Amino acid sequence: MPGVSTYLNFPRNTEEVFNFYRSVFGGEFANNLMRFSDLPKTVVSPKIADKDMNLIIHSELPLPGGHLLMGTDAPESMEFNLITGNNIHINIEPDTKAETLRLFKALSDGGKITMELQEMFWGGYYGSCTDKFGVQWMFNFVSKTADLTP
Repeated sequence: MPGVSTYLNFPRNTEEVFNFYRSVFGGEFANNLMRFSDLPKTVVSPKIADKDMNLIIHSELPLPGGHLLMGTDAPESMEFNLITGNNIHINIEPDTKAETLRLFKALSDGGKITMELQEMFWGGYYGSCTDKFGVQWMFNFVSKTADLTP
């Protein structure tokens, strides 16, 4: 499997959090800090409030040992209600679309699907669920031939 990472959600301070983690662990952000305002205009998504356009939609910080720490702002204006404990996901990036589907079905069985697997604007086949034990999972298969340029 190409990668497993930890995905963190914060109400409005992801940039502050990730700058702190970068100061602790060193290194540089992969793909810079991506903001809601960076979303392609063609993306169908919930209305993003003007006050939230500068918030972080995605951040990646490689950590020692090959682990990837990722995160996003999840503001209440987008109907997120973060509570310490529900702001962490384990992100899995399988080798194939078929393996992504298999893992998604197995981990969502008896749990709750929070987003069905679907093709996404960044070229990924993405979905999320909470398993029957309350652990939150994200799945993201990106074909090696996908064009990820904005």
